[in-house]
Amino acid sequence: MKDSPAQPNRRTFLKQAAGLSAFYIVPRHVLGRGFLAPSDQITVGFIGLGRQAGGLRGQFLKNEARVIAACDVDSSKVTAFADAVNAHYAEKADKSSYKGCQRYDDYRTLLNNKDIDAIVIATPDHWHSVIAIRAAKAGKDIYCEKPLSLTVQEGRAMVQATRKHKRIFQTGNMQRSWKEFRQAVELVRNGYIGEVKTININVGGPPRPWDLQAQPLPAGVNWDAWLGPNTVIRPYNNVLLPTPKDTFWGQWRDIDEFGGGGMTDWGAHMFDIAQWGLDMDKSGPVELTPPTDGSGKGLIYRYANGVIMNHQPVEGKQYCHFIGTEGEVKVARGELTTTPAALKDKVIGENEKRVYYSDNHYKDFLDAIRSRKNPICDVEVGHRTASVCNIGNIAYKLKQSLRWNPEKETFENNSEANRLLGRPLRKEWSA
Repeated sequence: MKDSPAQPNRRTFLKQAAGLSAFYIVPRHVLGRGFLAPSDQITVGFIGLGRQAGGLRGQFLKNEARVIAACDVDSSKVTAFADAVNAHYAEKADKSSYKGCQRYDDYRTLLNNKDIDAIVIATPDHWHSVIAIRAAKAGKDIYCEKPLSLTVQEGRAMVQATRKHKRIFQTGNMQRSWKEFRQAVELVRNGYIGEVKTININVGGPPRPWDLQAQPLPAGVNWDAWLGPNTVIRPYNNVLLPTPKDTFWGQWRDIDEFGGGGMTDWGAHMFDIAQWGLDMDKSGPVELTPPTDGSGKGLIYRYANGVIMNHQPVEGKQYCHFIGTEGEVKVARGELTTTPAALKDKVIGENEKRVYYSDNHYKDFLDAIRSRKNPICDVEVGHRTASVCNIGNIAYKLKQSLRWNPEKETFENNSEANRLLGRPLRKEWSA
């Protein structure tokens, strides 16, 4: 059926609306089924524009968020990110250009933008807590990449700020929105492998001490801002902050002043599944026994219910392996293997134990913003998982057996270990 001369067709209307404003109120019946009006879209600002942010940008655009702001300490990355967002909206509106993505070099200025509903934090880990706490105070909802925090104390402060300011917070542990991990957890929780006795986790080990050489600072990079809240000042090296010409991911997480190594990188994914399977999202282990050989593998966690969790790095895919009295469940990305073998195809009944269902981590966050109900990986969940990783690194560092109180979030009778639960922050960049 053709449009009458008195009414513009949908494409013409969209072109006119996009030309007027990014937030023009467009009636749903004009846009058609499945198209979300700009006035209904959640507006999002990105802070931290490295390689991870590129994938996140695609997910949020795909799920009809309105990306209107971008911030980074590297001006070239701000330009590239904003240009990609503008190109997306120009193509969608069938226009030659679009200039709706605002550019920032200081996250604090971005947070002052009243038009932004939510932010995505994709910075290195040493920045997470400071930005998230300030964002909560500014009234923004928050999506923060994993691991949630660099220290236990900062993670708890993030939870407190989120609750105080009534914010929605999604941690980027997106495996919780993948079917193989959900199936693994529901099999474990429903007792299909009997009583869980052991969990083996295959992820990398702790970070290493600083060992990088100074390099010339690229043009357009504010290195002091990249260092941010860290009190230890280090020179620029592209291992920490790759240039746009570099083809590798930033490896700041391998340096113990900026990240937690494989323990917090993949550990934030696989320890997370262990916590989920054990229904420990508000708790954690009570005892840690590290090796004394400095190998960075072989740490043993013990939970109050007697479950033993082993950190056992081996070659191949990262995984979480549950071993029970009557069977086993081993899950990695795209792989679920069980003993007995047929168990992986078991259909979990409606009257059995079911976990929160999400098949889209980003849409789940946006839906939670609208409903004001916690998403699948709320800040408390992200904090508890990061804590498992962080206290593991403390045990490796000290080479001491430690007793952990997950309720008080302190080590028992060990002041040296407790000092490592936090870190000093530079006042200029603190929350």
